[in-house]
Formats: sequence, structure tokens, C-alpha cells
Amino acid sequence: MWASRECTAYAYAINSTDETGRSARFGCGVGASGRKEDLLANSTTPPGALEEWRHHWPLVLTTSIGFSFHSIATYASGLFIEPLEQEFGWSRSQISIGLAIAAIATVPLSPVVGAFIDKWGSRRIALPGLVLTACSLAAFGTVSNSMAHWIALWCAYAFIGLSVKSTVWTHAISSTFNAGRGLALAVMLSGTALAQALVPPSARWLIADVGWREAWFWLGFGWCMPALLLAFFFLKDRPRGEPDGTPGPAPAADDRHGDARRDAVRRDAVRRGGAQRDEGSMTIGQAMRDPALLKLALATFIMMTLGLAVIVHLVPILSERGLTRETAAWVAGLSGIAGIAGKLITGALMDKLDGAKVGAVTLGSAALGFMLMVLPTGDTGTIAGAAIVGYAVGTKLQVTAYLTSHLTGMRSFGKIFGLMNSVTAFSAGLGPFLSGVVYDNSGSYTYLLMAGIPGSIISASLIMSLRRREADHGKSHCRPLDRGRDALADT
Repeated sequence: MWASRECTAYAYAINSTDETGRSARFGCGVGASGRKEDLLANSTTPPGALEEWRHHWPLVLTTSIGFSFHSIATYASGLFIEPLEQEFGWSRSQISIGLAIAAIATVPLSPVVGAFIDKWGSRRIALPGLVLTACSLAAFGTVSNSMAHWIALWCAYAFIGLSVKSTVWTHAISSTFNAGRGLALAVMLSGTALAQALVPPSARWLIADVGWREAWFWLGFGWCMPALLLAFFFLKDRPRGEPDGTPGPAPAADDRHGDARRDAVRRDAVRRGGAQRDEGSMTIGQAMRDPALLKLALATFIMMTLGLAVIVHLVPILSERGLTRETAAWVAGLSGIAGIAGKLITGALMDKLDGAKVGAVTLGSAALGFMLMVLPTGDTGTIAGAAIVGYAVGTKLQVTAYLTSHLTGMRSFGKIFGLMNSVTAFSAGLGPFLSGVVYDNSGSYTYLLMAGIPGSIISASLIMSLRRREADHGKSHCRPLDRGRDALADT
């Protein structure tokens, strides 16, 4: 029993696992040196979720607002379809092609930005990125009747917008939180649902009050200022080599012996802990060959393509279903609120239950939402369907980020999640464009909504299959993702 307690204390000191005391990677005896008293005296109990939140809640708020800023263009675009149609005579697929081109442009660049984040940290990328992104959003108001001008503006936005994409904010959260990482990611990623809730009614009001050109300016700079202030004061990067989680309690004031030895053991524990975690983490090459991550990427592609195809065009879709434009804008906001609830509920559940099961059930529920929107269920059914789709689609990026961090570890998380972000960006741009193509060729969004039913089921099935890891990191170790914190202890 004593050997087990000693092993647990040593694992805490070098790996910062959760409060259950379980560590799947670090053994006791091999490589462990020093007296039992030294190990126990110098180990620090890793913080629980509440302790992490007590220390780092401003960071979560900052990343949530920062990420919401990146989502403005996506959720505002649907409100600008009709004004652009009326002024320039463009088709809906032509208007939506901007998001598609921007997405394609970001695919090869997202991993590069992820590498910069791993090297420089989130702060150095995000601060200038927020200002430049506001400028690029305002520039949309200068577009002429030239389609080339419209495409060029979107290409510029795509390049600049990489500096405020999810990788920037996810890296800051994943490197800081341990026991409460699932809920922290949920709150951070709820920023996109916050934008989904507030941008459509705000854009509708601005377009009606000041015109669509000035609306872009106010959306850009009005949202940028609070995000920039929060990032300036609270977006701090964890120093290299510092273990995950909040530092443990300081030694007792009356402990006057062995201070130098205690400090040396603690520094050595940090050094060895980082090295051990790096050994268990994936490299970028391993991630690209990992079957579990490939399944996760495919599920992300399917759900994001279908989900964003509907969400970006939600106001026109609801108008086609008989709602007024004003009501449709408020329902689009309601779907964003549902997305916030989905992220928070899913994040809390993923910290306590099987993460793959929770993600699969959540994403599978979108099939019901698509069904309610496509069937003649009346205004009530249509609104309920939009809310369910918003709830499910709102969790997709969170599920992807959570499972990616747990499957790969943190050594190359920026690069690996940058690849996932490329999939997300491509599908987020492809979906709205395909939605416009469907409408231009059929005069209706019905076929798009029908495709969402099997697509949601397929995506959920792929996520459910991740309950057992099918990767080989040079070792053979399949493990179930049976509890969020258990999986975290293994990374």
C-alpha cells in the first residue's frame, strides 16, 4: 500500500494528473529515485477543476470573446445576401463563394499558424490579429460591383483571420487547464455560439439603420474593442516547461529544512514530467496516420459542411419556410443561444462521462432538427428544428478540440489542431457555397435539409467509434475514452 501511495505522489509531481491519483504512464521503481519522505514532501497535489477555474476564469472569458470575434463574418453573411442581390444582381452561390474561397485559402496555412503558436504562444498572435481582422471586416463595406473585388476581400480576410481562429484560443486553454479542460473548452468555444446568437439580429438592425456598407464597419470595430482589451490584460501564455494546471500550495511557513533540496526535486520533476508527456504525445506525422484522428476529421468535415450550410443561410431558409425576415433573424439568434447551452452542457458531461459517447449523442440529435425543418411541422416545428440544429452544430468544434487534445497530447497540439482547423475551415466555407448552389439550381433549400439527416447519423457513428483508440505511437496501447479526466491523465 505504501508503495502505491509513493508511486501516486511521484506521478503527481511529474505528470500533474487528476485528483484521483491515477497515472497510466508513470511507473514506480524504474527511474524513481530519492527517499519516500522527499517525494511526498516535495510533491504537489494537482488542482481540481474548481481550483483551476478560480485561478484562470479571466482567461476563459477572454478566449470566448476572442473566438466570437472570428465568427462574425460567418454568421453575418446570411444577412447580407439580400442587400447584395438587390444592389449587384449576384446569385446566392456567387455571394457565398467568398466563404468557400477563404476556407480553401486557409487550409494549407492553418498548420503553419499552429506551428507559430507552439513557438511564440497565443498572445503574440492574437493581439495584432484582432486589430487587423477588424480592419478586414470593415473593408467588406467598400466592395464594388466587381466579383473579383469581392473575392479579393475574402482572400485578405482569410489570411488575416488565421490569427484569431480557434487554434489560438484553444491552445491557451488546453495548455492551462487539466481537470476542468472539457468545460473550459466548452465556454471558450461557446464564443462562436455567442456570435451566432447576437450577430444576426445586430446585423439586421445595422443594415436597416445605417445601410449594409456601414454595418460591416460597426460589426468589425464594435466587436474588436472588448476582445482586444480582454486579450491585452488576461491572455497570458504558460511558460515552457511548466506543468499543466494551477501550481500547488506553497510549503508550510515553519518548514525550514531542505528548501534547496525541495526546489531541486521540484525543478527535476517539472523537467522529467514534460519529457515524459512529450514521449506519450503524437508527432504531426503520427497524427496524420492515426485512424482515430482520421475518423474524427471525417466526422468534423461532414457535420461542419452540413451544419454551416444551414446556419449561414438560416435566415433565408426560415424566410422560405414562411417566417418574416425580422422573426427569422431572431430565430437565428435563438439557435445561437441553443449552441451556447449545447457547448456548456456537453463540456460538463465530457469531463465526467465518456467523451465519445457524449459527442456522438449530441451530434446525432441534429438529425431530428433537420427532420423538423424539412417536414411540414408549422412555425413551431421549424423554430424547434432550428434550435436543435444550433444546439448540435454548436458543439462540433468543441467535441473536435476536446477529443484531439486527449488523443494526441500537447507536444504538437498547435500543429495537429491546425490540421483539424484546416478541415473545419474548408468545410465551413464549402457548406455555405453548396447551400447557395442548391438554392440556385432547385429554388429551394429542401434537398439541403434532407441531406442533413443521414449526414448527422454518419458523423455521430464515426465519433462513437472513437470509444476505443486505434492508434499506434510506436507502442501498442489501445485504451477506451471512458472518462474525460481518465483520458486526460494519459496525455
